[in-house]
Amino acid sequence: MDTLITVVVAGIISLVFLRSYLKNLKERDKRAKEAIEKGKLFSEGPKSQHPHIDTTQCIGCATCTTVCPEGDVLAMVGAKAAIVNGYKCIGHGICAEACPVGAITMVMASPSMGANMPYLTPEFETSIPNLFIVGELGGLALIKNAVNQGRSCVDTITSRQLPQVSNGKDIVDVLVVGAGPAGISASLRAIEKKLSYVTLEQEEVGGTVAKYPRQKLVMTSPVEFPMYGKFKKTELSKENLLAFWDMVLNRADFNVRTGEKVDNIARAIDGIFTVTTATNQYYARAVILALGRTGTPRRLGVKGEELPKVMYRLIEADHYVNKKVLVIGGGDSAVEAAMGLASQVGNTVTLSYRGEQFSRIKERNSKRIEDFMRSGKVKVLFNSNPVEFKAESVVLEVSGKTQEISNDFVWIFAGGVPPYDFLKKIGVGFGMKDLTAEAGSEAKAMSAAGAKA
Repeated sequence: MDTLITVVVAGIISLVFLRSYLKNLKERDKRAKEAIEKGKLFSEGPKSQHPHIDTTQCIGCATCTTVCPEGDVLAMVGAKAAIVNGYKCIGHGICAEACPVGAITMVMASPSMGANMPYLTPEFETSIPNLFIVGELGGLALIKNAVNQGRSCVDTITSRQLPQVSNGKDIVDVLVVGAGPAGISASLRAIEKKLSYVTLEQEEVGGTVAKYPRQKLVMTSPVEFPMYGKFKKTELSKENLLAFWDMVLNRADFNVRTGEKVDNIARAIDGIFTVTTATNQYYARAVILALGRTGTPRRLGVKGEELPKVMYRLIEADHYVNKKVLVIGGGDSAVEAAMGLASQVGNTVTLSYRGEQFSRIKERNSKRIEDFMRSGKVKVLFNSNPVEFKAESVVLEVSGKTQEISNDFVWIFAGGVPPYDFLKKIGVGFGMKDLTAEAGSEAKAMSAAGAKA
């Protein structure tokens, strides 16, 4: 009798736990399906690096869904990992590292989708021999990836027999266009490899990083820098990274020409490149383009946009106090700028976004902007668009109705126009093709080859 009672009690307890588990599983699947629908509505899918999941290998452990710093990029659907918010992925690759069975590889382009991107070989070479593209322009947004690519690209150039003609010209081995993370890494590696080089930058050293808001975290994992070695800090702010670069570059006698925008690149029959800027001509045996992807800030075409109070980049938020500010956009840059400006003394900040809700921002920004909205520090106008910028006000259309608000400054974060026209002008090949399967196969082949070695 006692044994029967024990069995019944154990069975009841098991049923309770089983019911709770099934309920949690059902709720998790429901959240995942909702996230998928949200992704379809607000995103065209990731256009750069993202996790490729081999469902035949996935064991459904859900580890990948818990380690991503960006939040709900991945979720469990039908007991398998799936991409539900691919637009949030910026290529950390932690999910691939955490997967216990190697079912995840980091690949380029969008899942089951082609991408109109420059054609690149696995060595980052374009359709033009010895012309390379590294960093964000090639589809990788993460700084550590840009650093790694810049270094690897110079290693490839070093291993080649470059054209040795001179024709009386001052020809460098490598010309680097852009002094952001990828360009700096490539330049330092050229010094290490004892290659002659010159780096051209149209603005300031640091590229996009130099334009980030103060104290923005720009790196979250260790990386190996040429001329320095392994940089082990796991969290690095914009200021820390720029100071580090300044130290290393001064030590290495960095050969950079700022204020030089490249207008044209032409490769002669003898293999020598002629790189033309507004004021100079340079000659090189190999060229590395580290231009960044944002290019020229995208304008809205709104009346009054030419006013000096309308800007497209926020460098230092603390330079603006006791001002009435409008920020336009719904991405991370817009949200971070709005919060940064709202944290300054006396500022009144309004954020205008054309969408119904934020859908493209990092999880940590999503939580922070909710706090700012609740506290009244930032007023968010969804379903809104600017109609006209005036000297002391801004006219907005909000849910079909027009309203005018007093205003001192406007920041527009509508993305940038990629330099694809420039690439096409100089002859770089583009193509629409599905890269996911190819990249996944290549990654697994490389892994298999490494295991055999």
